[in-house]
Amino acid sequence: MSTALADQVIVPARYNGPARSGNGGYVSGLLAHELRADHTIPGDRTEIAVAVSLRQPAPLDVPLHVTREEPDSASLTFGGAVIAQAQLVPPEISAVAPVPYDEASAASVRYPGHTSHPFPTCFACGVDRTDGLRIFPGPVTPTAEGRTIVAAPWTPAPDVAADYHEYDEPGQRACLAATWAALDCIGGWAGDLGERLMVLGRMTAVVDDLPLVGEPHVVMGQALGQQGRKTFTASTLYDPDGRIVGRAEHVWVAVDPDVFNQLLNGENA
Repeated sequence: MSTALADQVIVPARYNGPARSGNGGYVSGLLAHELRADHTIPGDRTEIAVAVSLRQPAPLDVPLHVTREEPDSASLTFGGAVIAQAQLVPPEISAVAPVPYDEASAASVRYPGHTSHPFPTCFACGVDRTDGLRIFPGPVTPTAEGRTIVAAPWTPAPDVAADYHEYDEPGQRACLAATWAALDCIGGWAGDLGERLMVLGRMTAVVDDLPLVGEPHVVMGQALGQQGRKTFTASTLYDPDGRIVGRAEHVWVAVDPDVFNQLLNGENA
């Protein structure tokens, strides 16, 4: 048994990344939810990975059209332009090793975004948002390969709770889109977001279960490398018992600020 893809979704203004467009993880999670819902039986926790490629900034507070292209893929469009494309992929994502909650809390004090932030009103990691996820990752001990690792605490609030009918606990777990958002920006801060403007280009995630509202979680991020304008990172979300809730990999793309602002304003770059 499966459910049909919704015809439309809306990214409310609250869920922005840059000031006038949707948070990349949240937008990706919205589309991933539609694709997952069409491939799962209610109550089934089958591991499914979804890869979402973001083509341009998602506008806020307007209907975005959801289209199935193949049995395992879908796209999000606005005015005929492709915003994002999602595809089911093998769930081959390695976890970032955790640190204790207290260590993640201490690392959060060292969050670089406290002193300089390219998107201070971002729903996931913005320091100017009292109603956001407020995931503020700070550095912890680097790996033997010298790759940066960051950590942050996160307690999902009731205002990001899911009401999905296919789950047994409506209102008690964060929605899939918010969970993807939690796994998103921490990757950028593990990379070089503090040094150059970059945006999420592709995110692949496996969410094993939705995080419980009100429970203290730990979010980990790790740098994986860089190639030209692209930066590669990974992230993992852990529950209070140290179990993996979700894990993701990201491709970030450095952008020219002037060109990016033109895209946000709907101008031709």
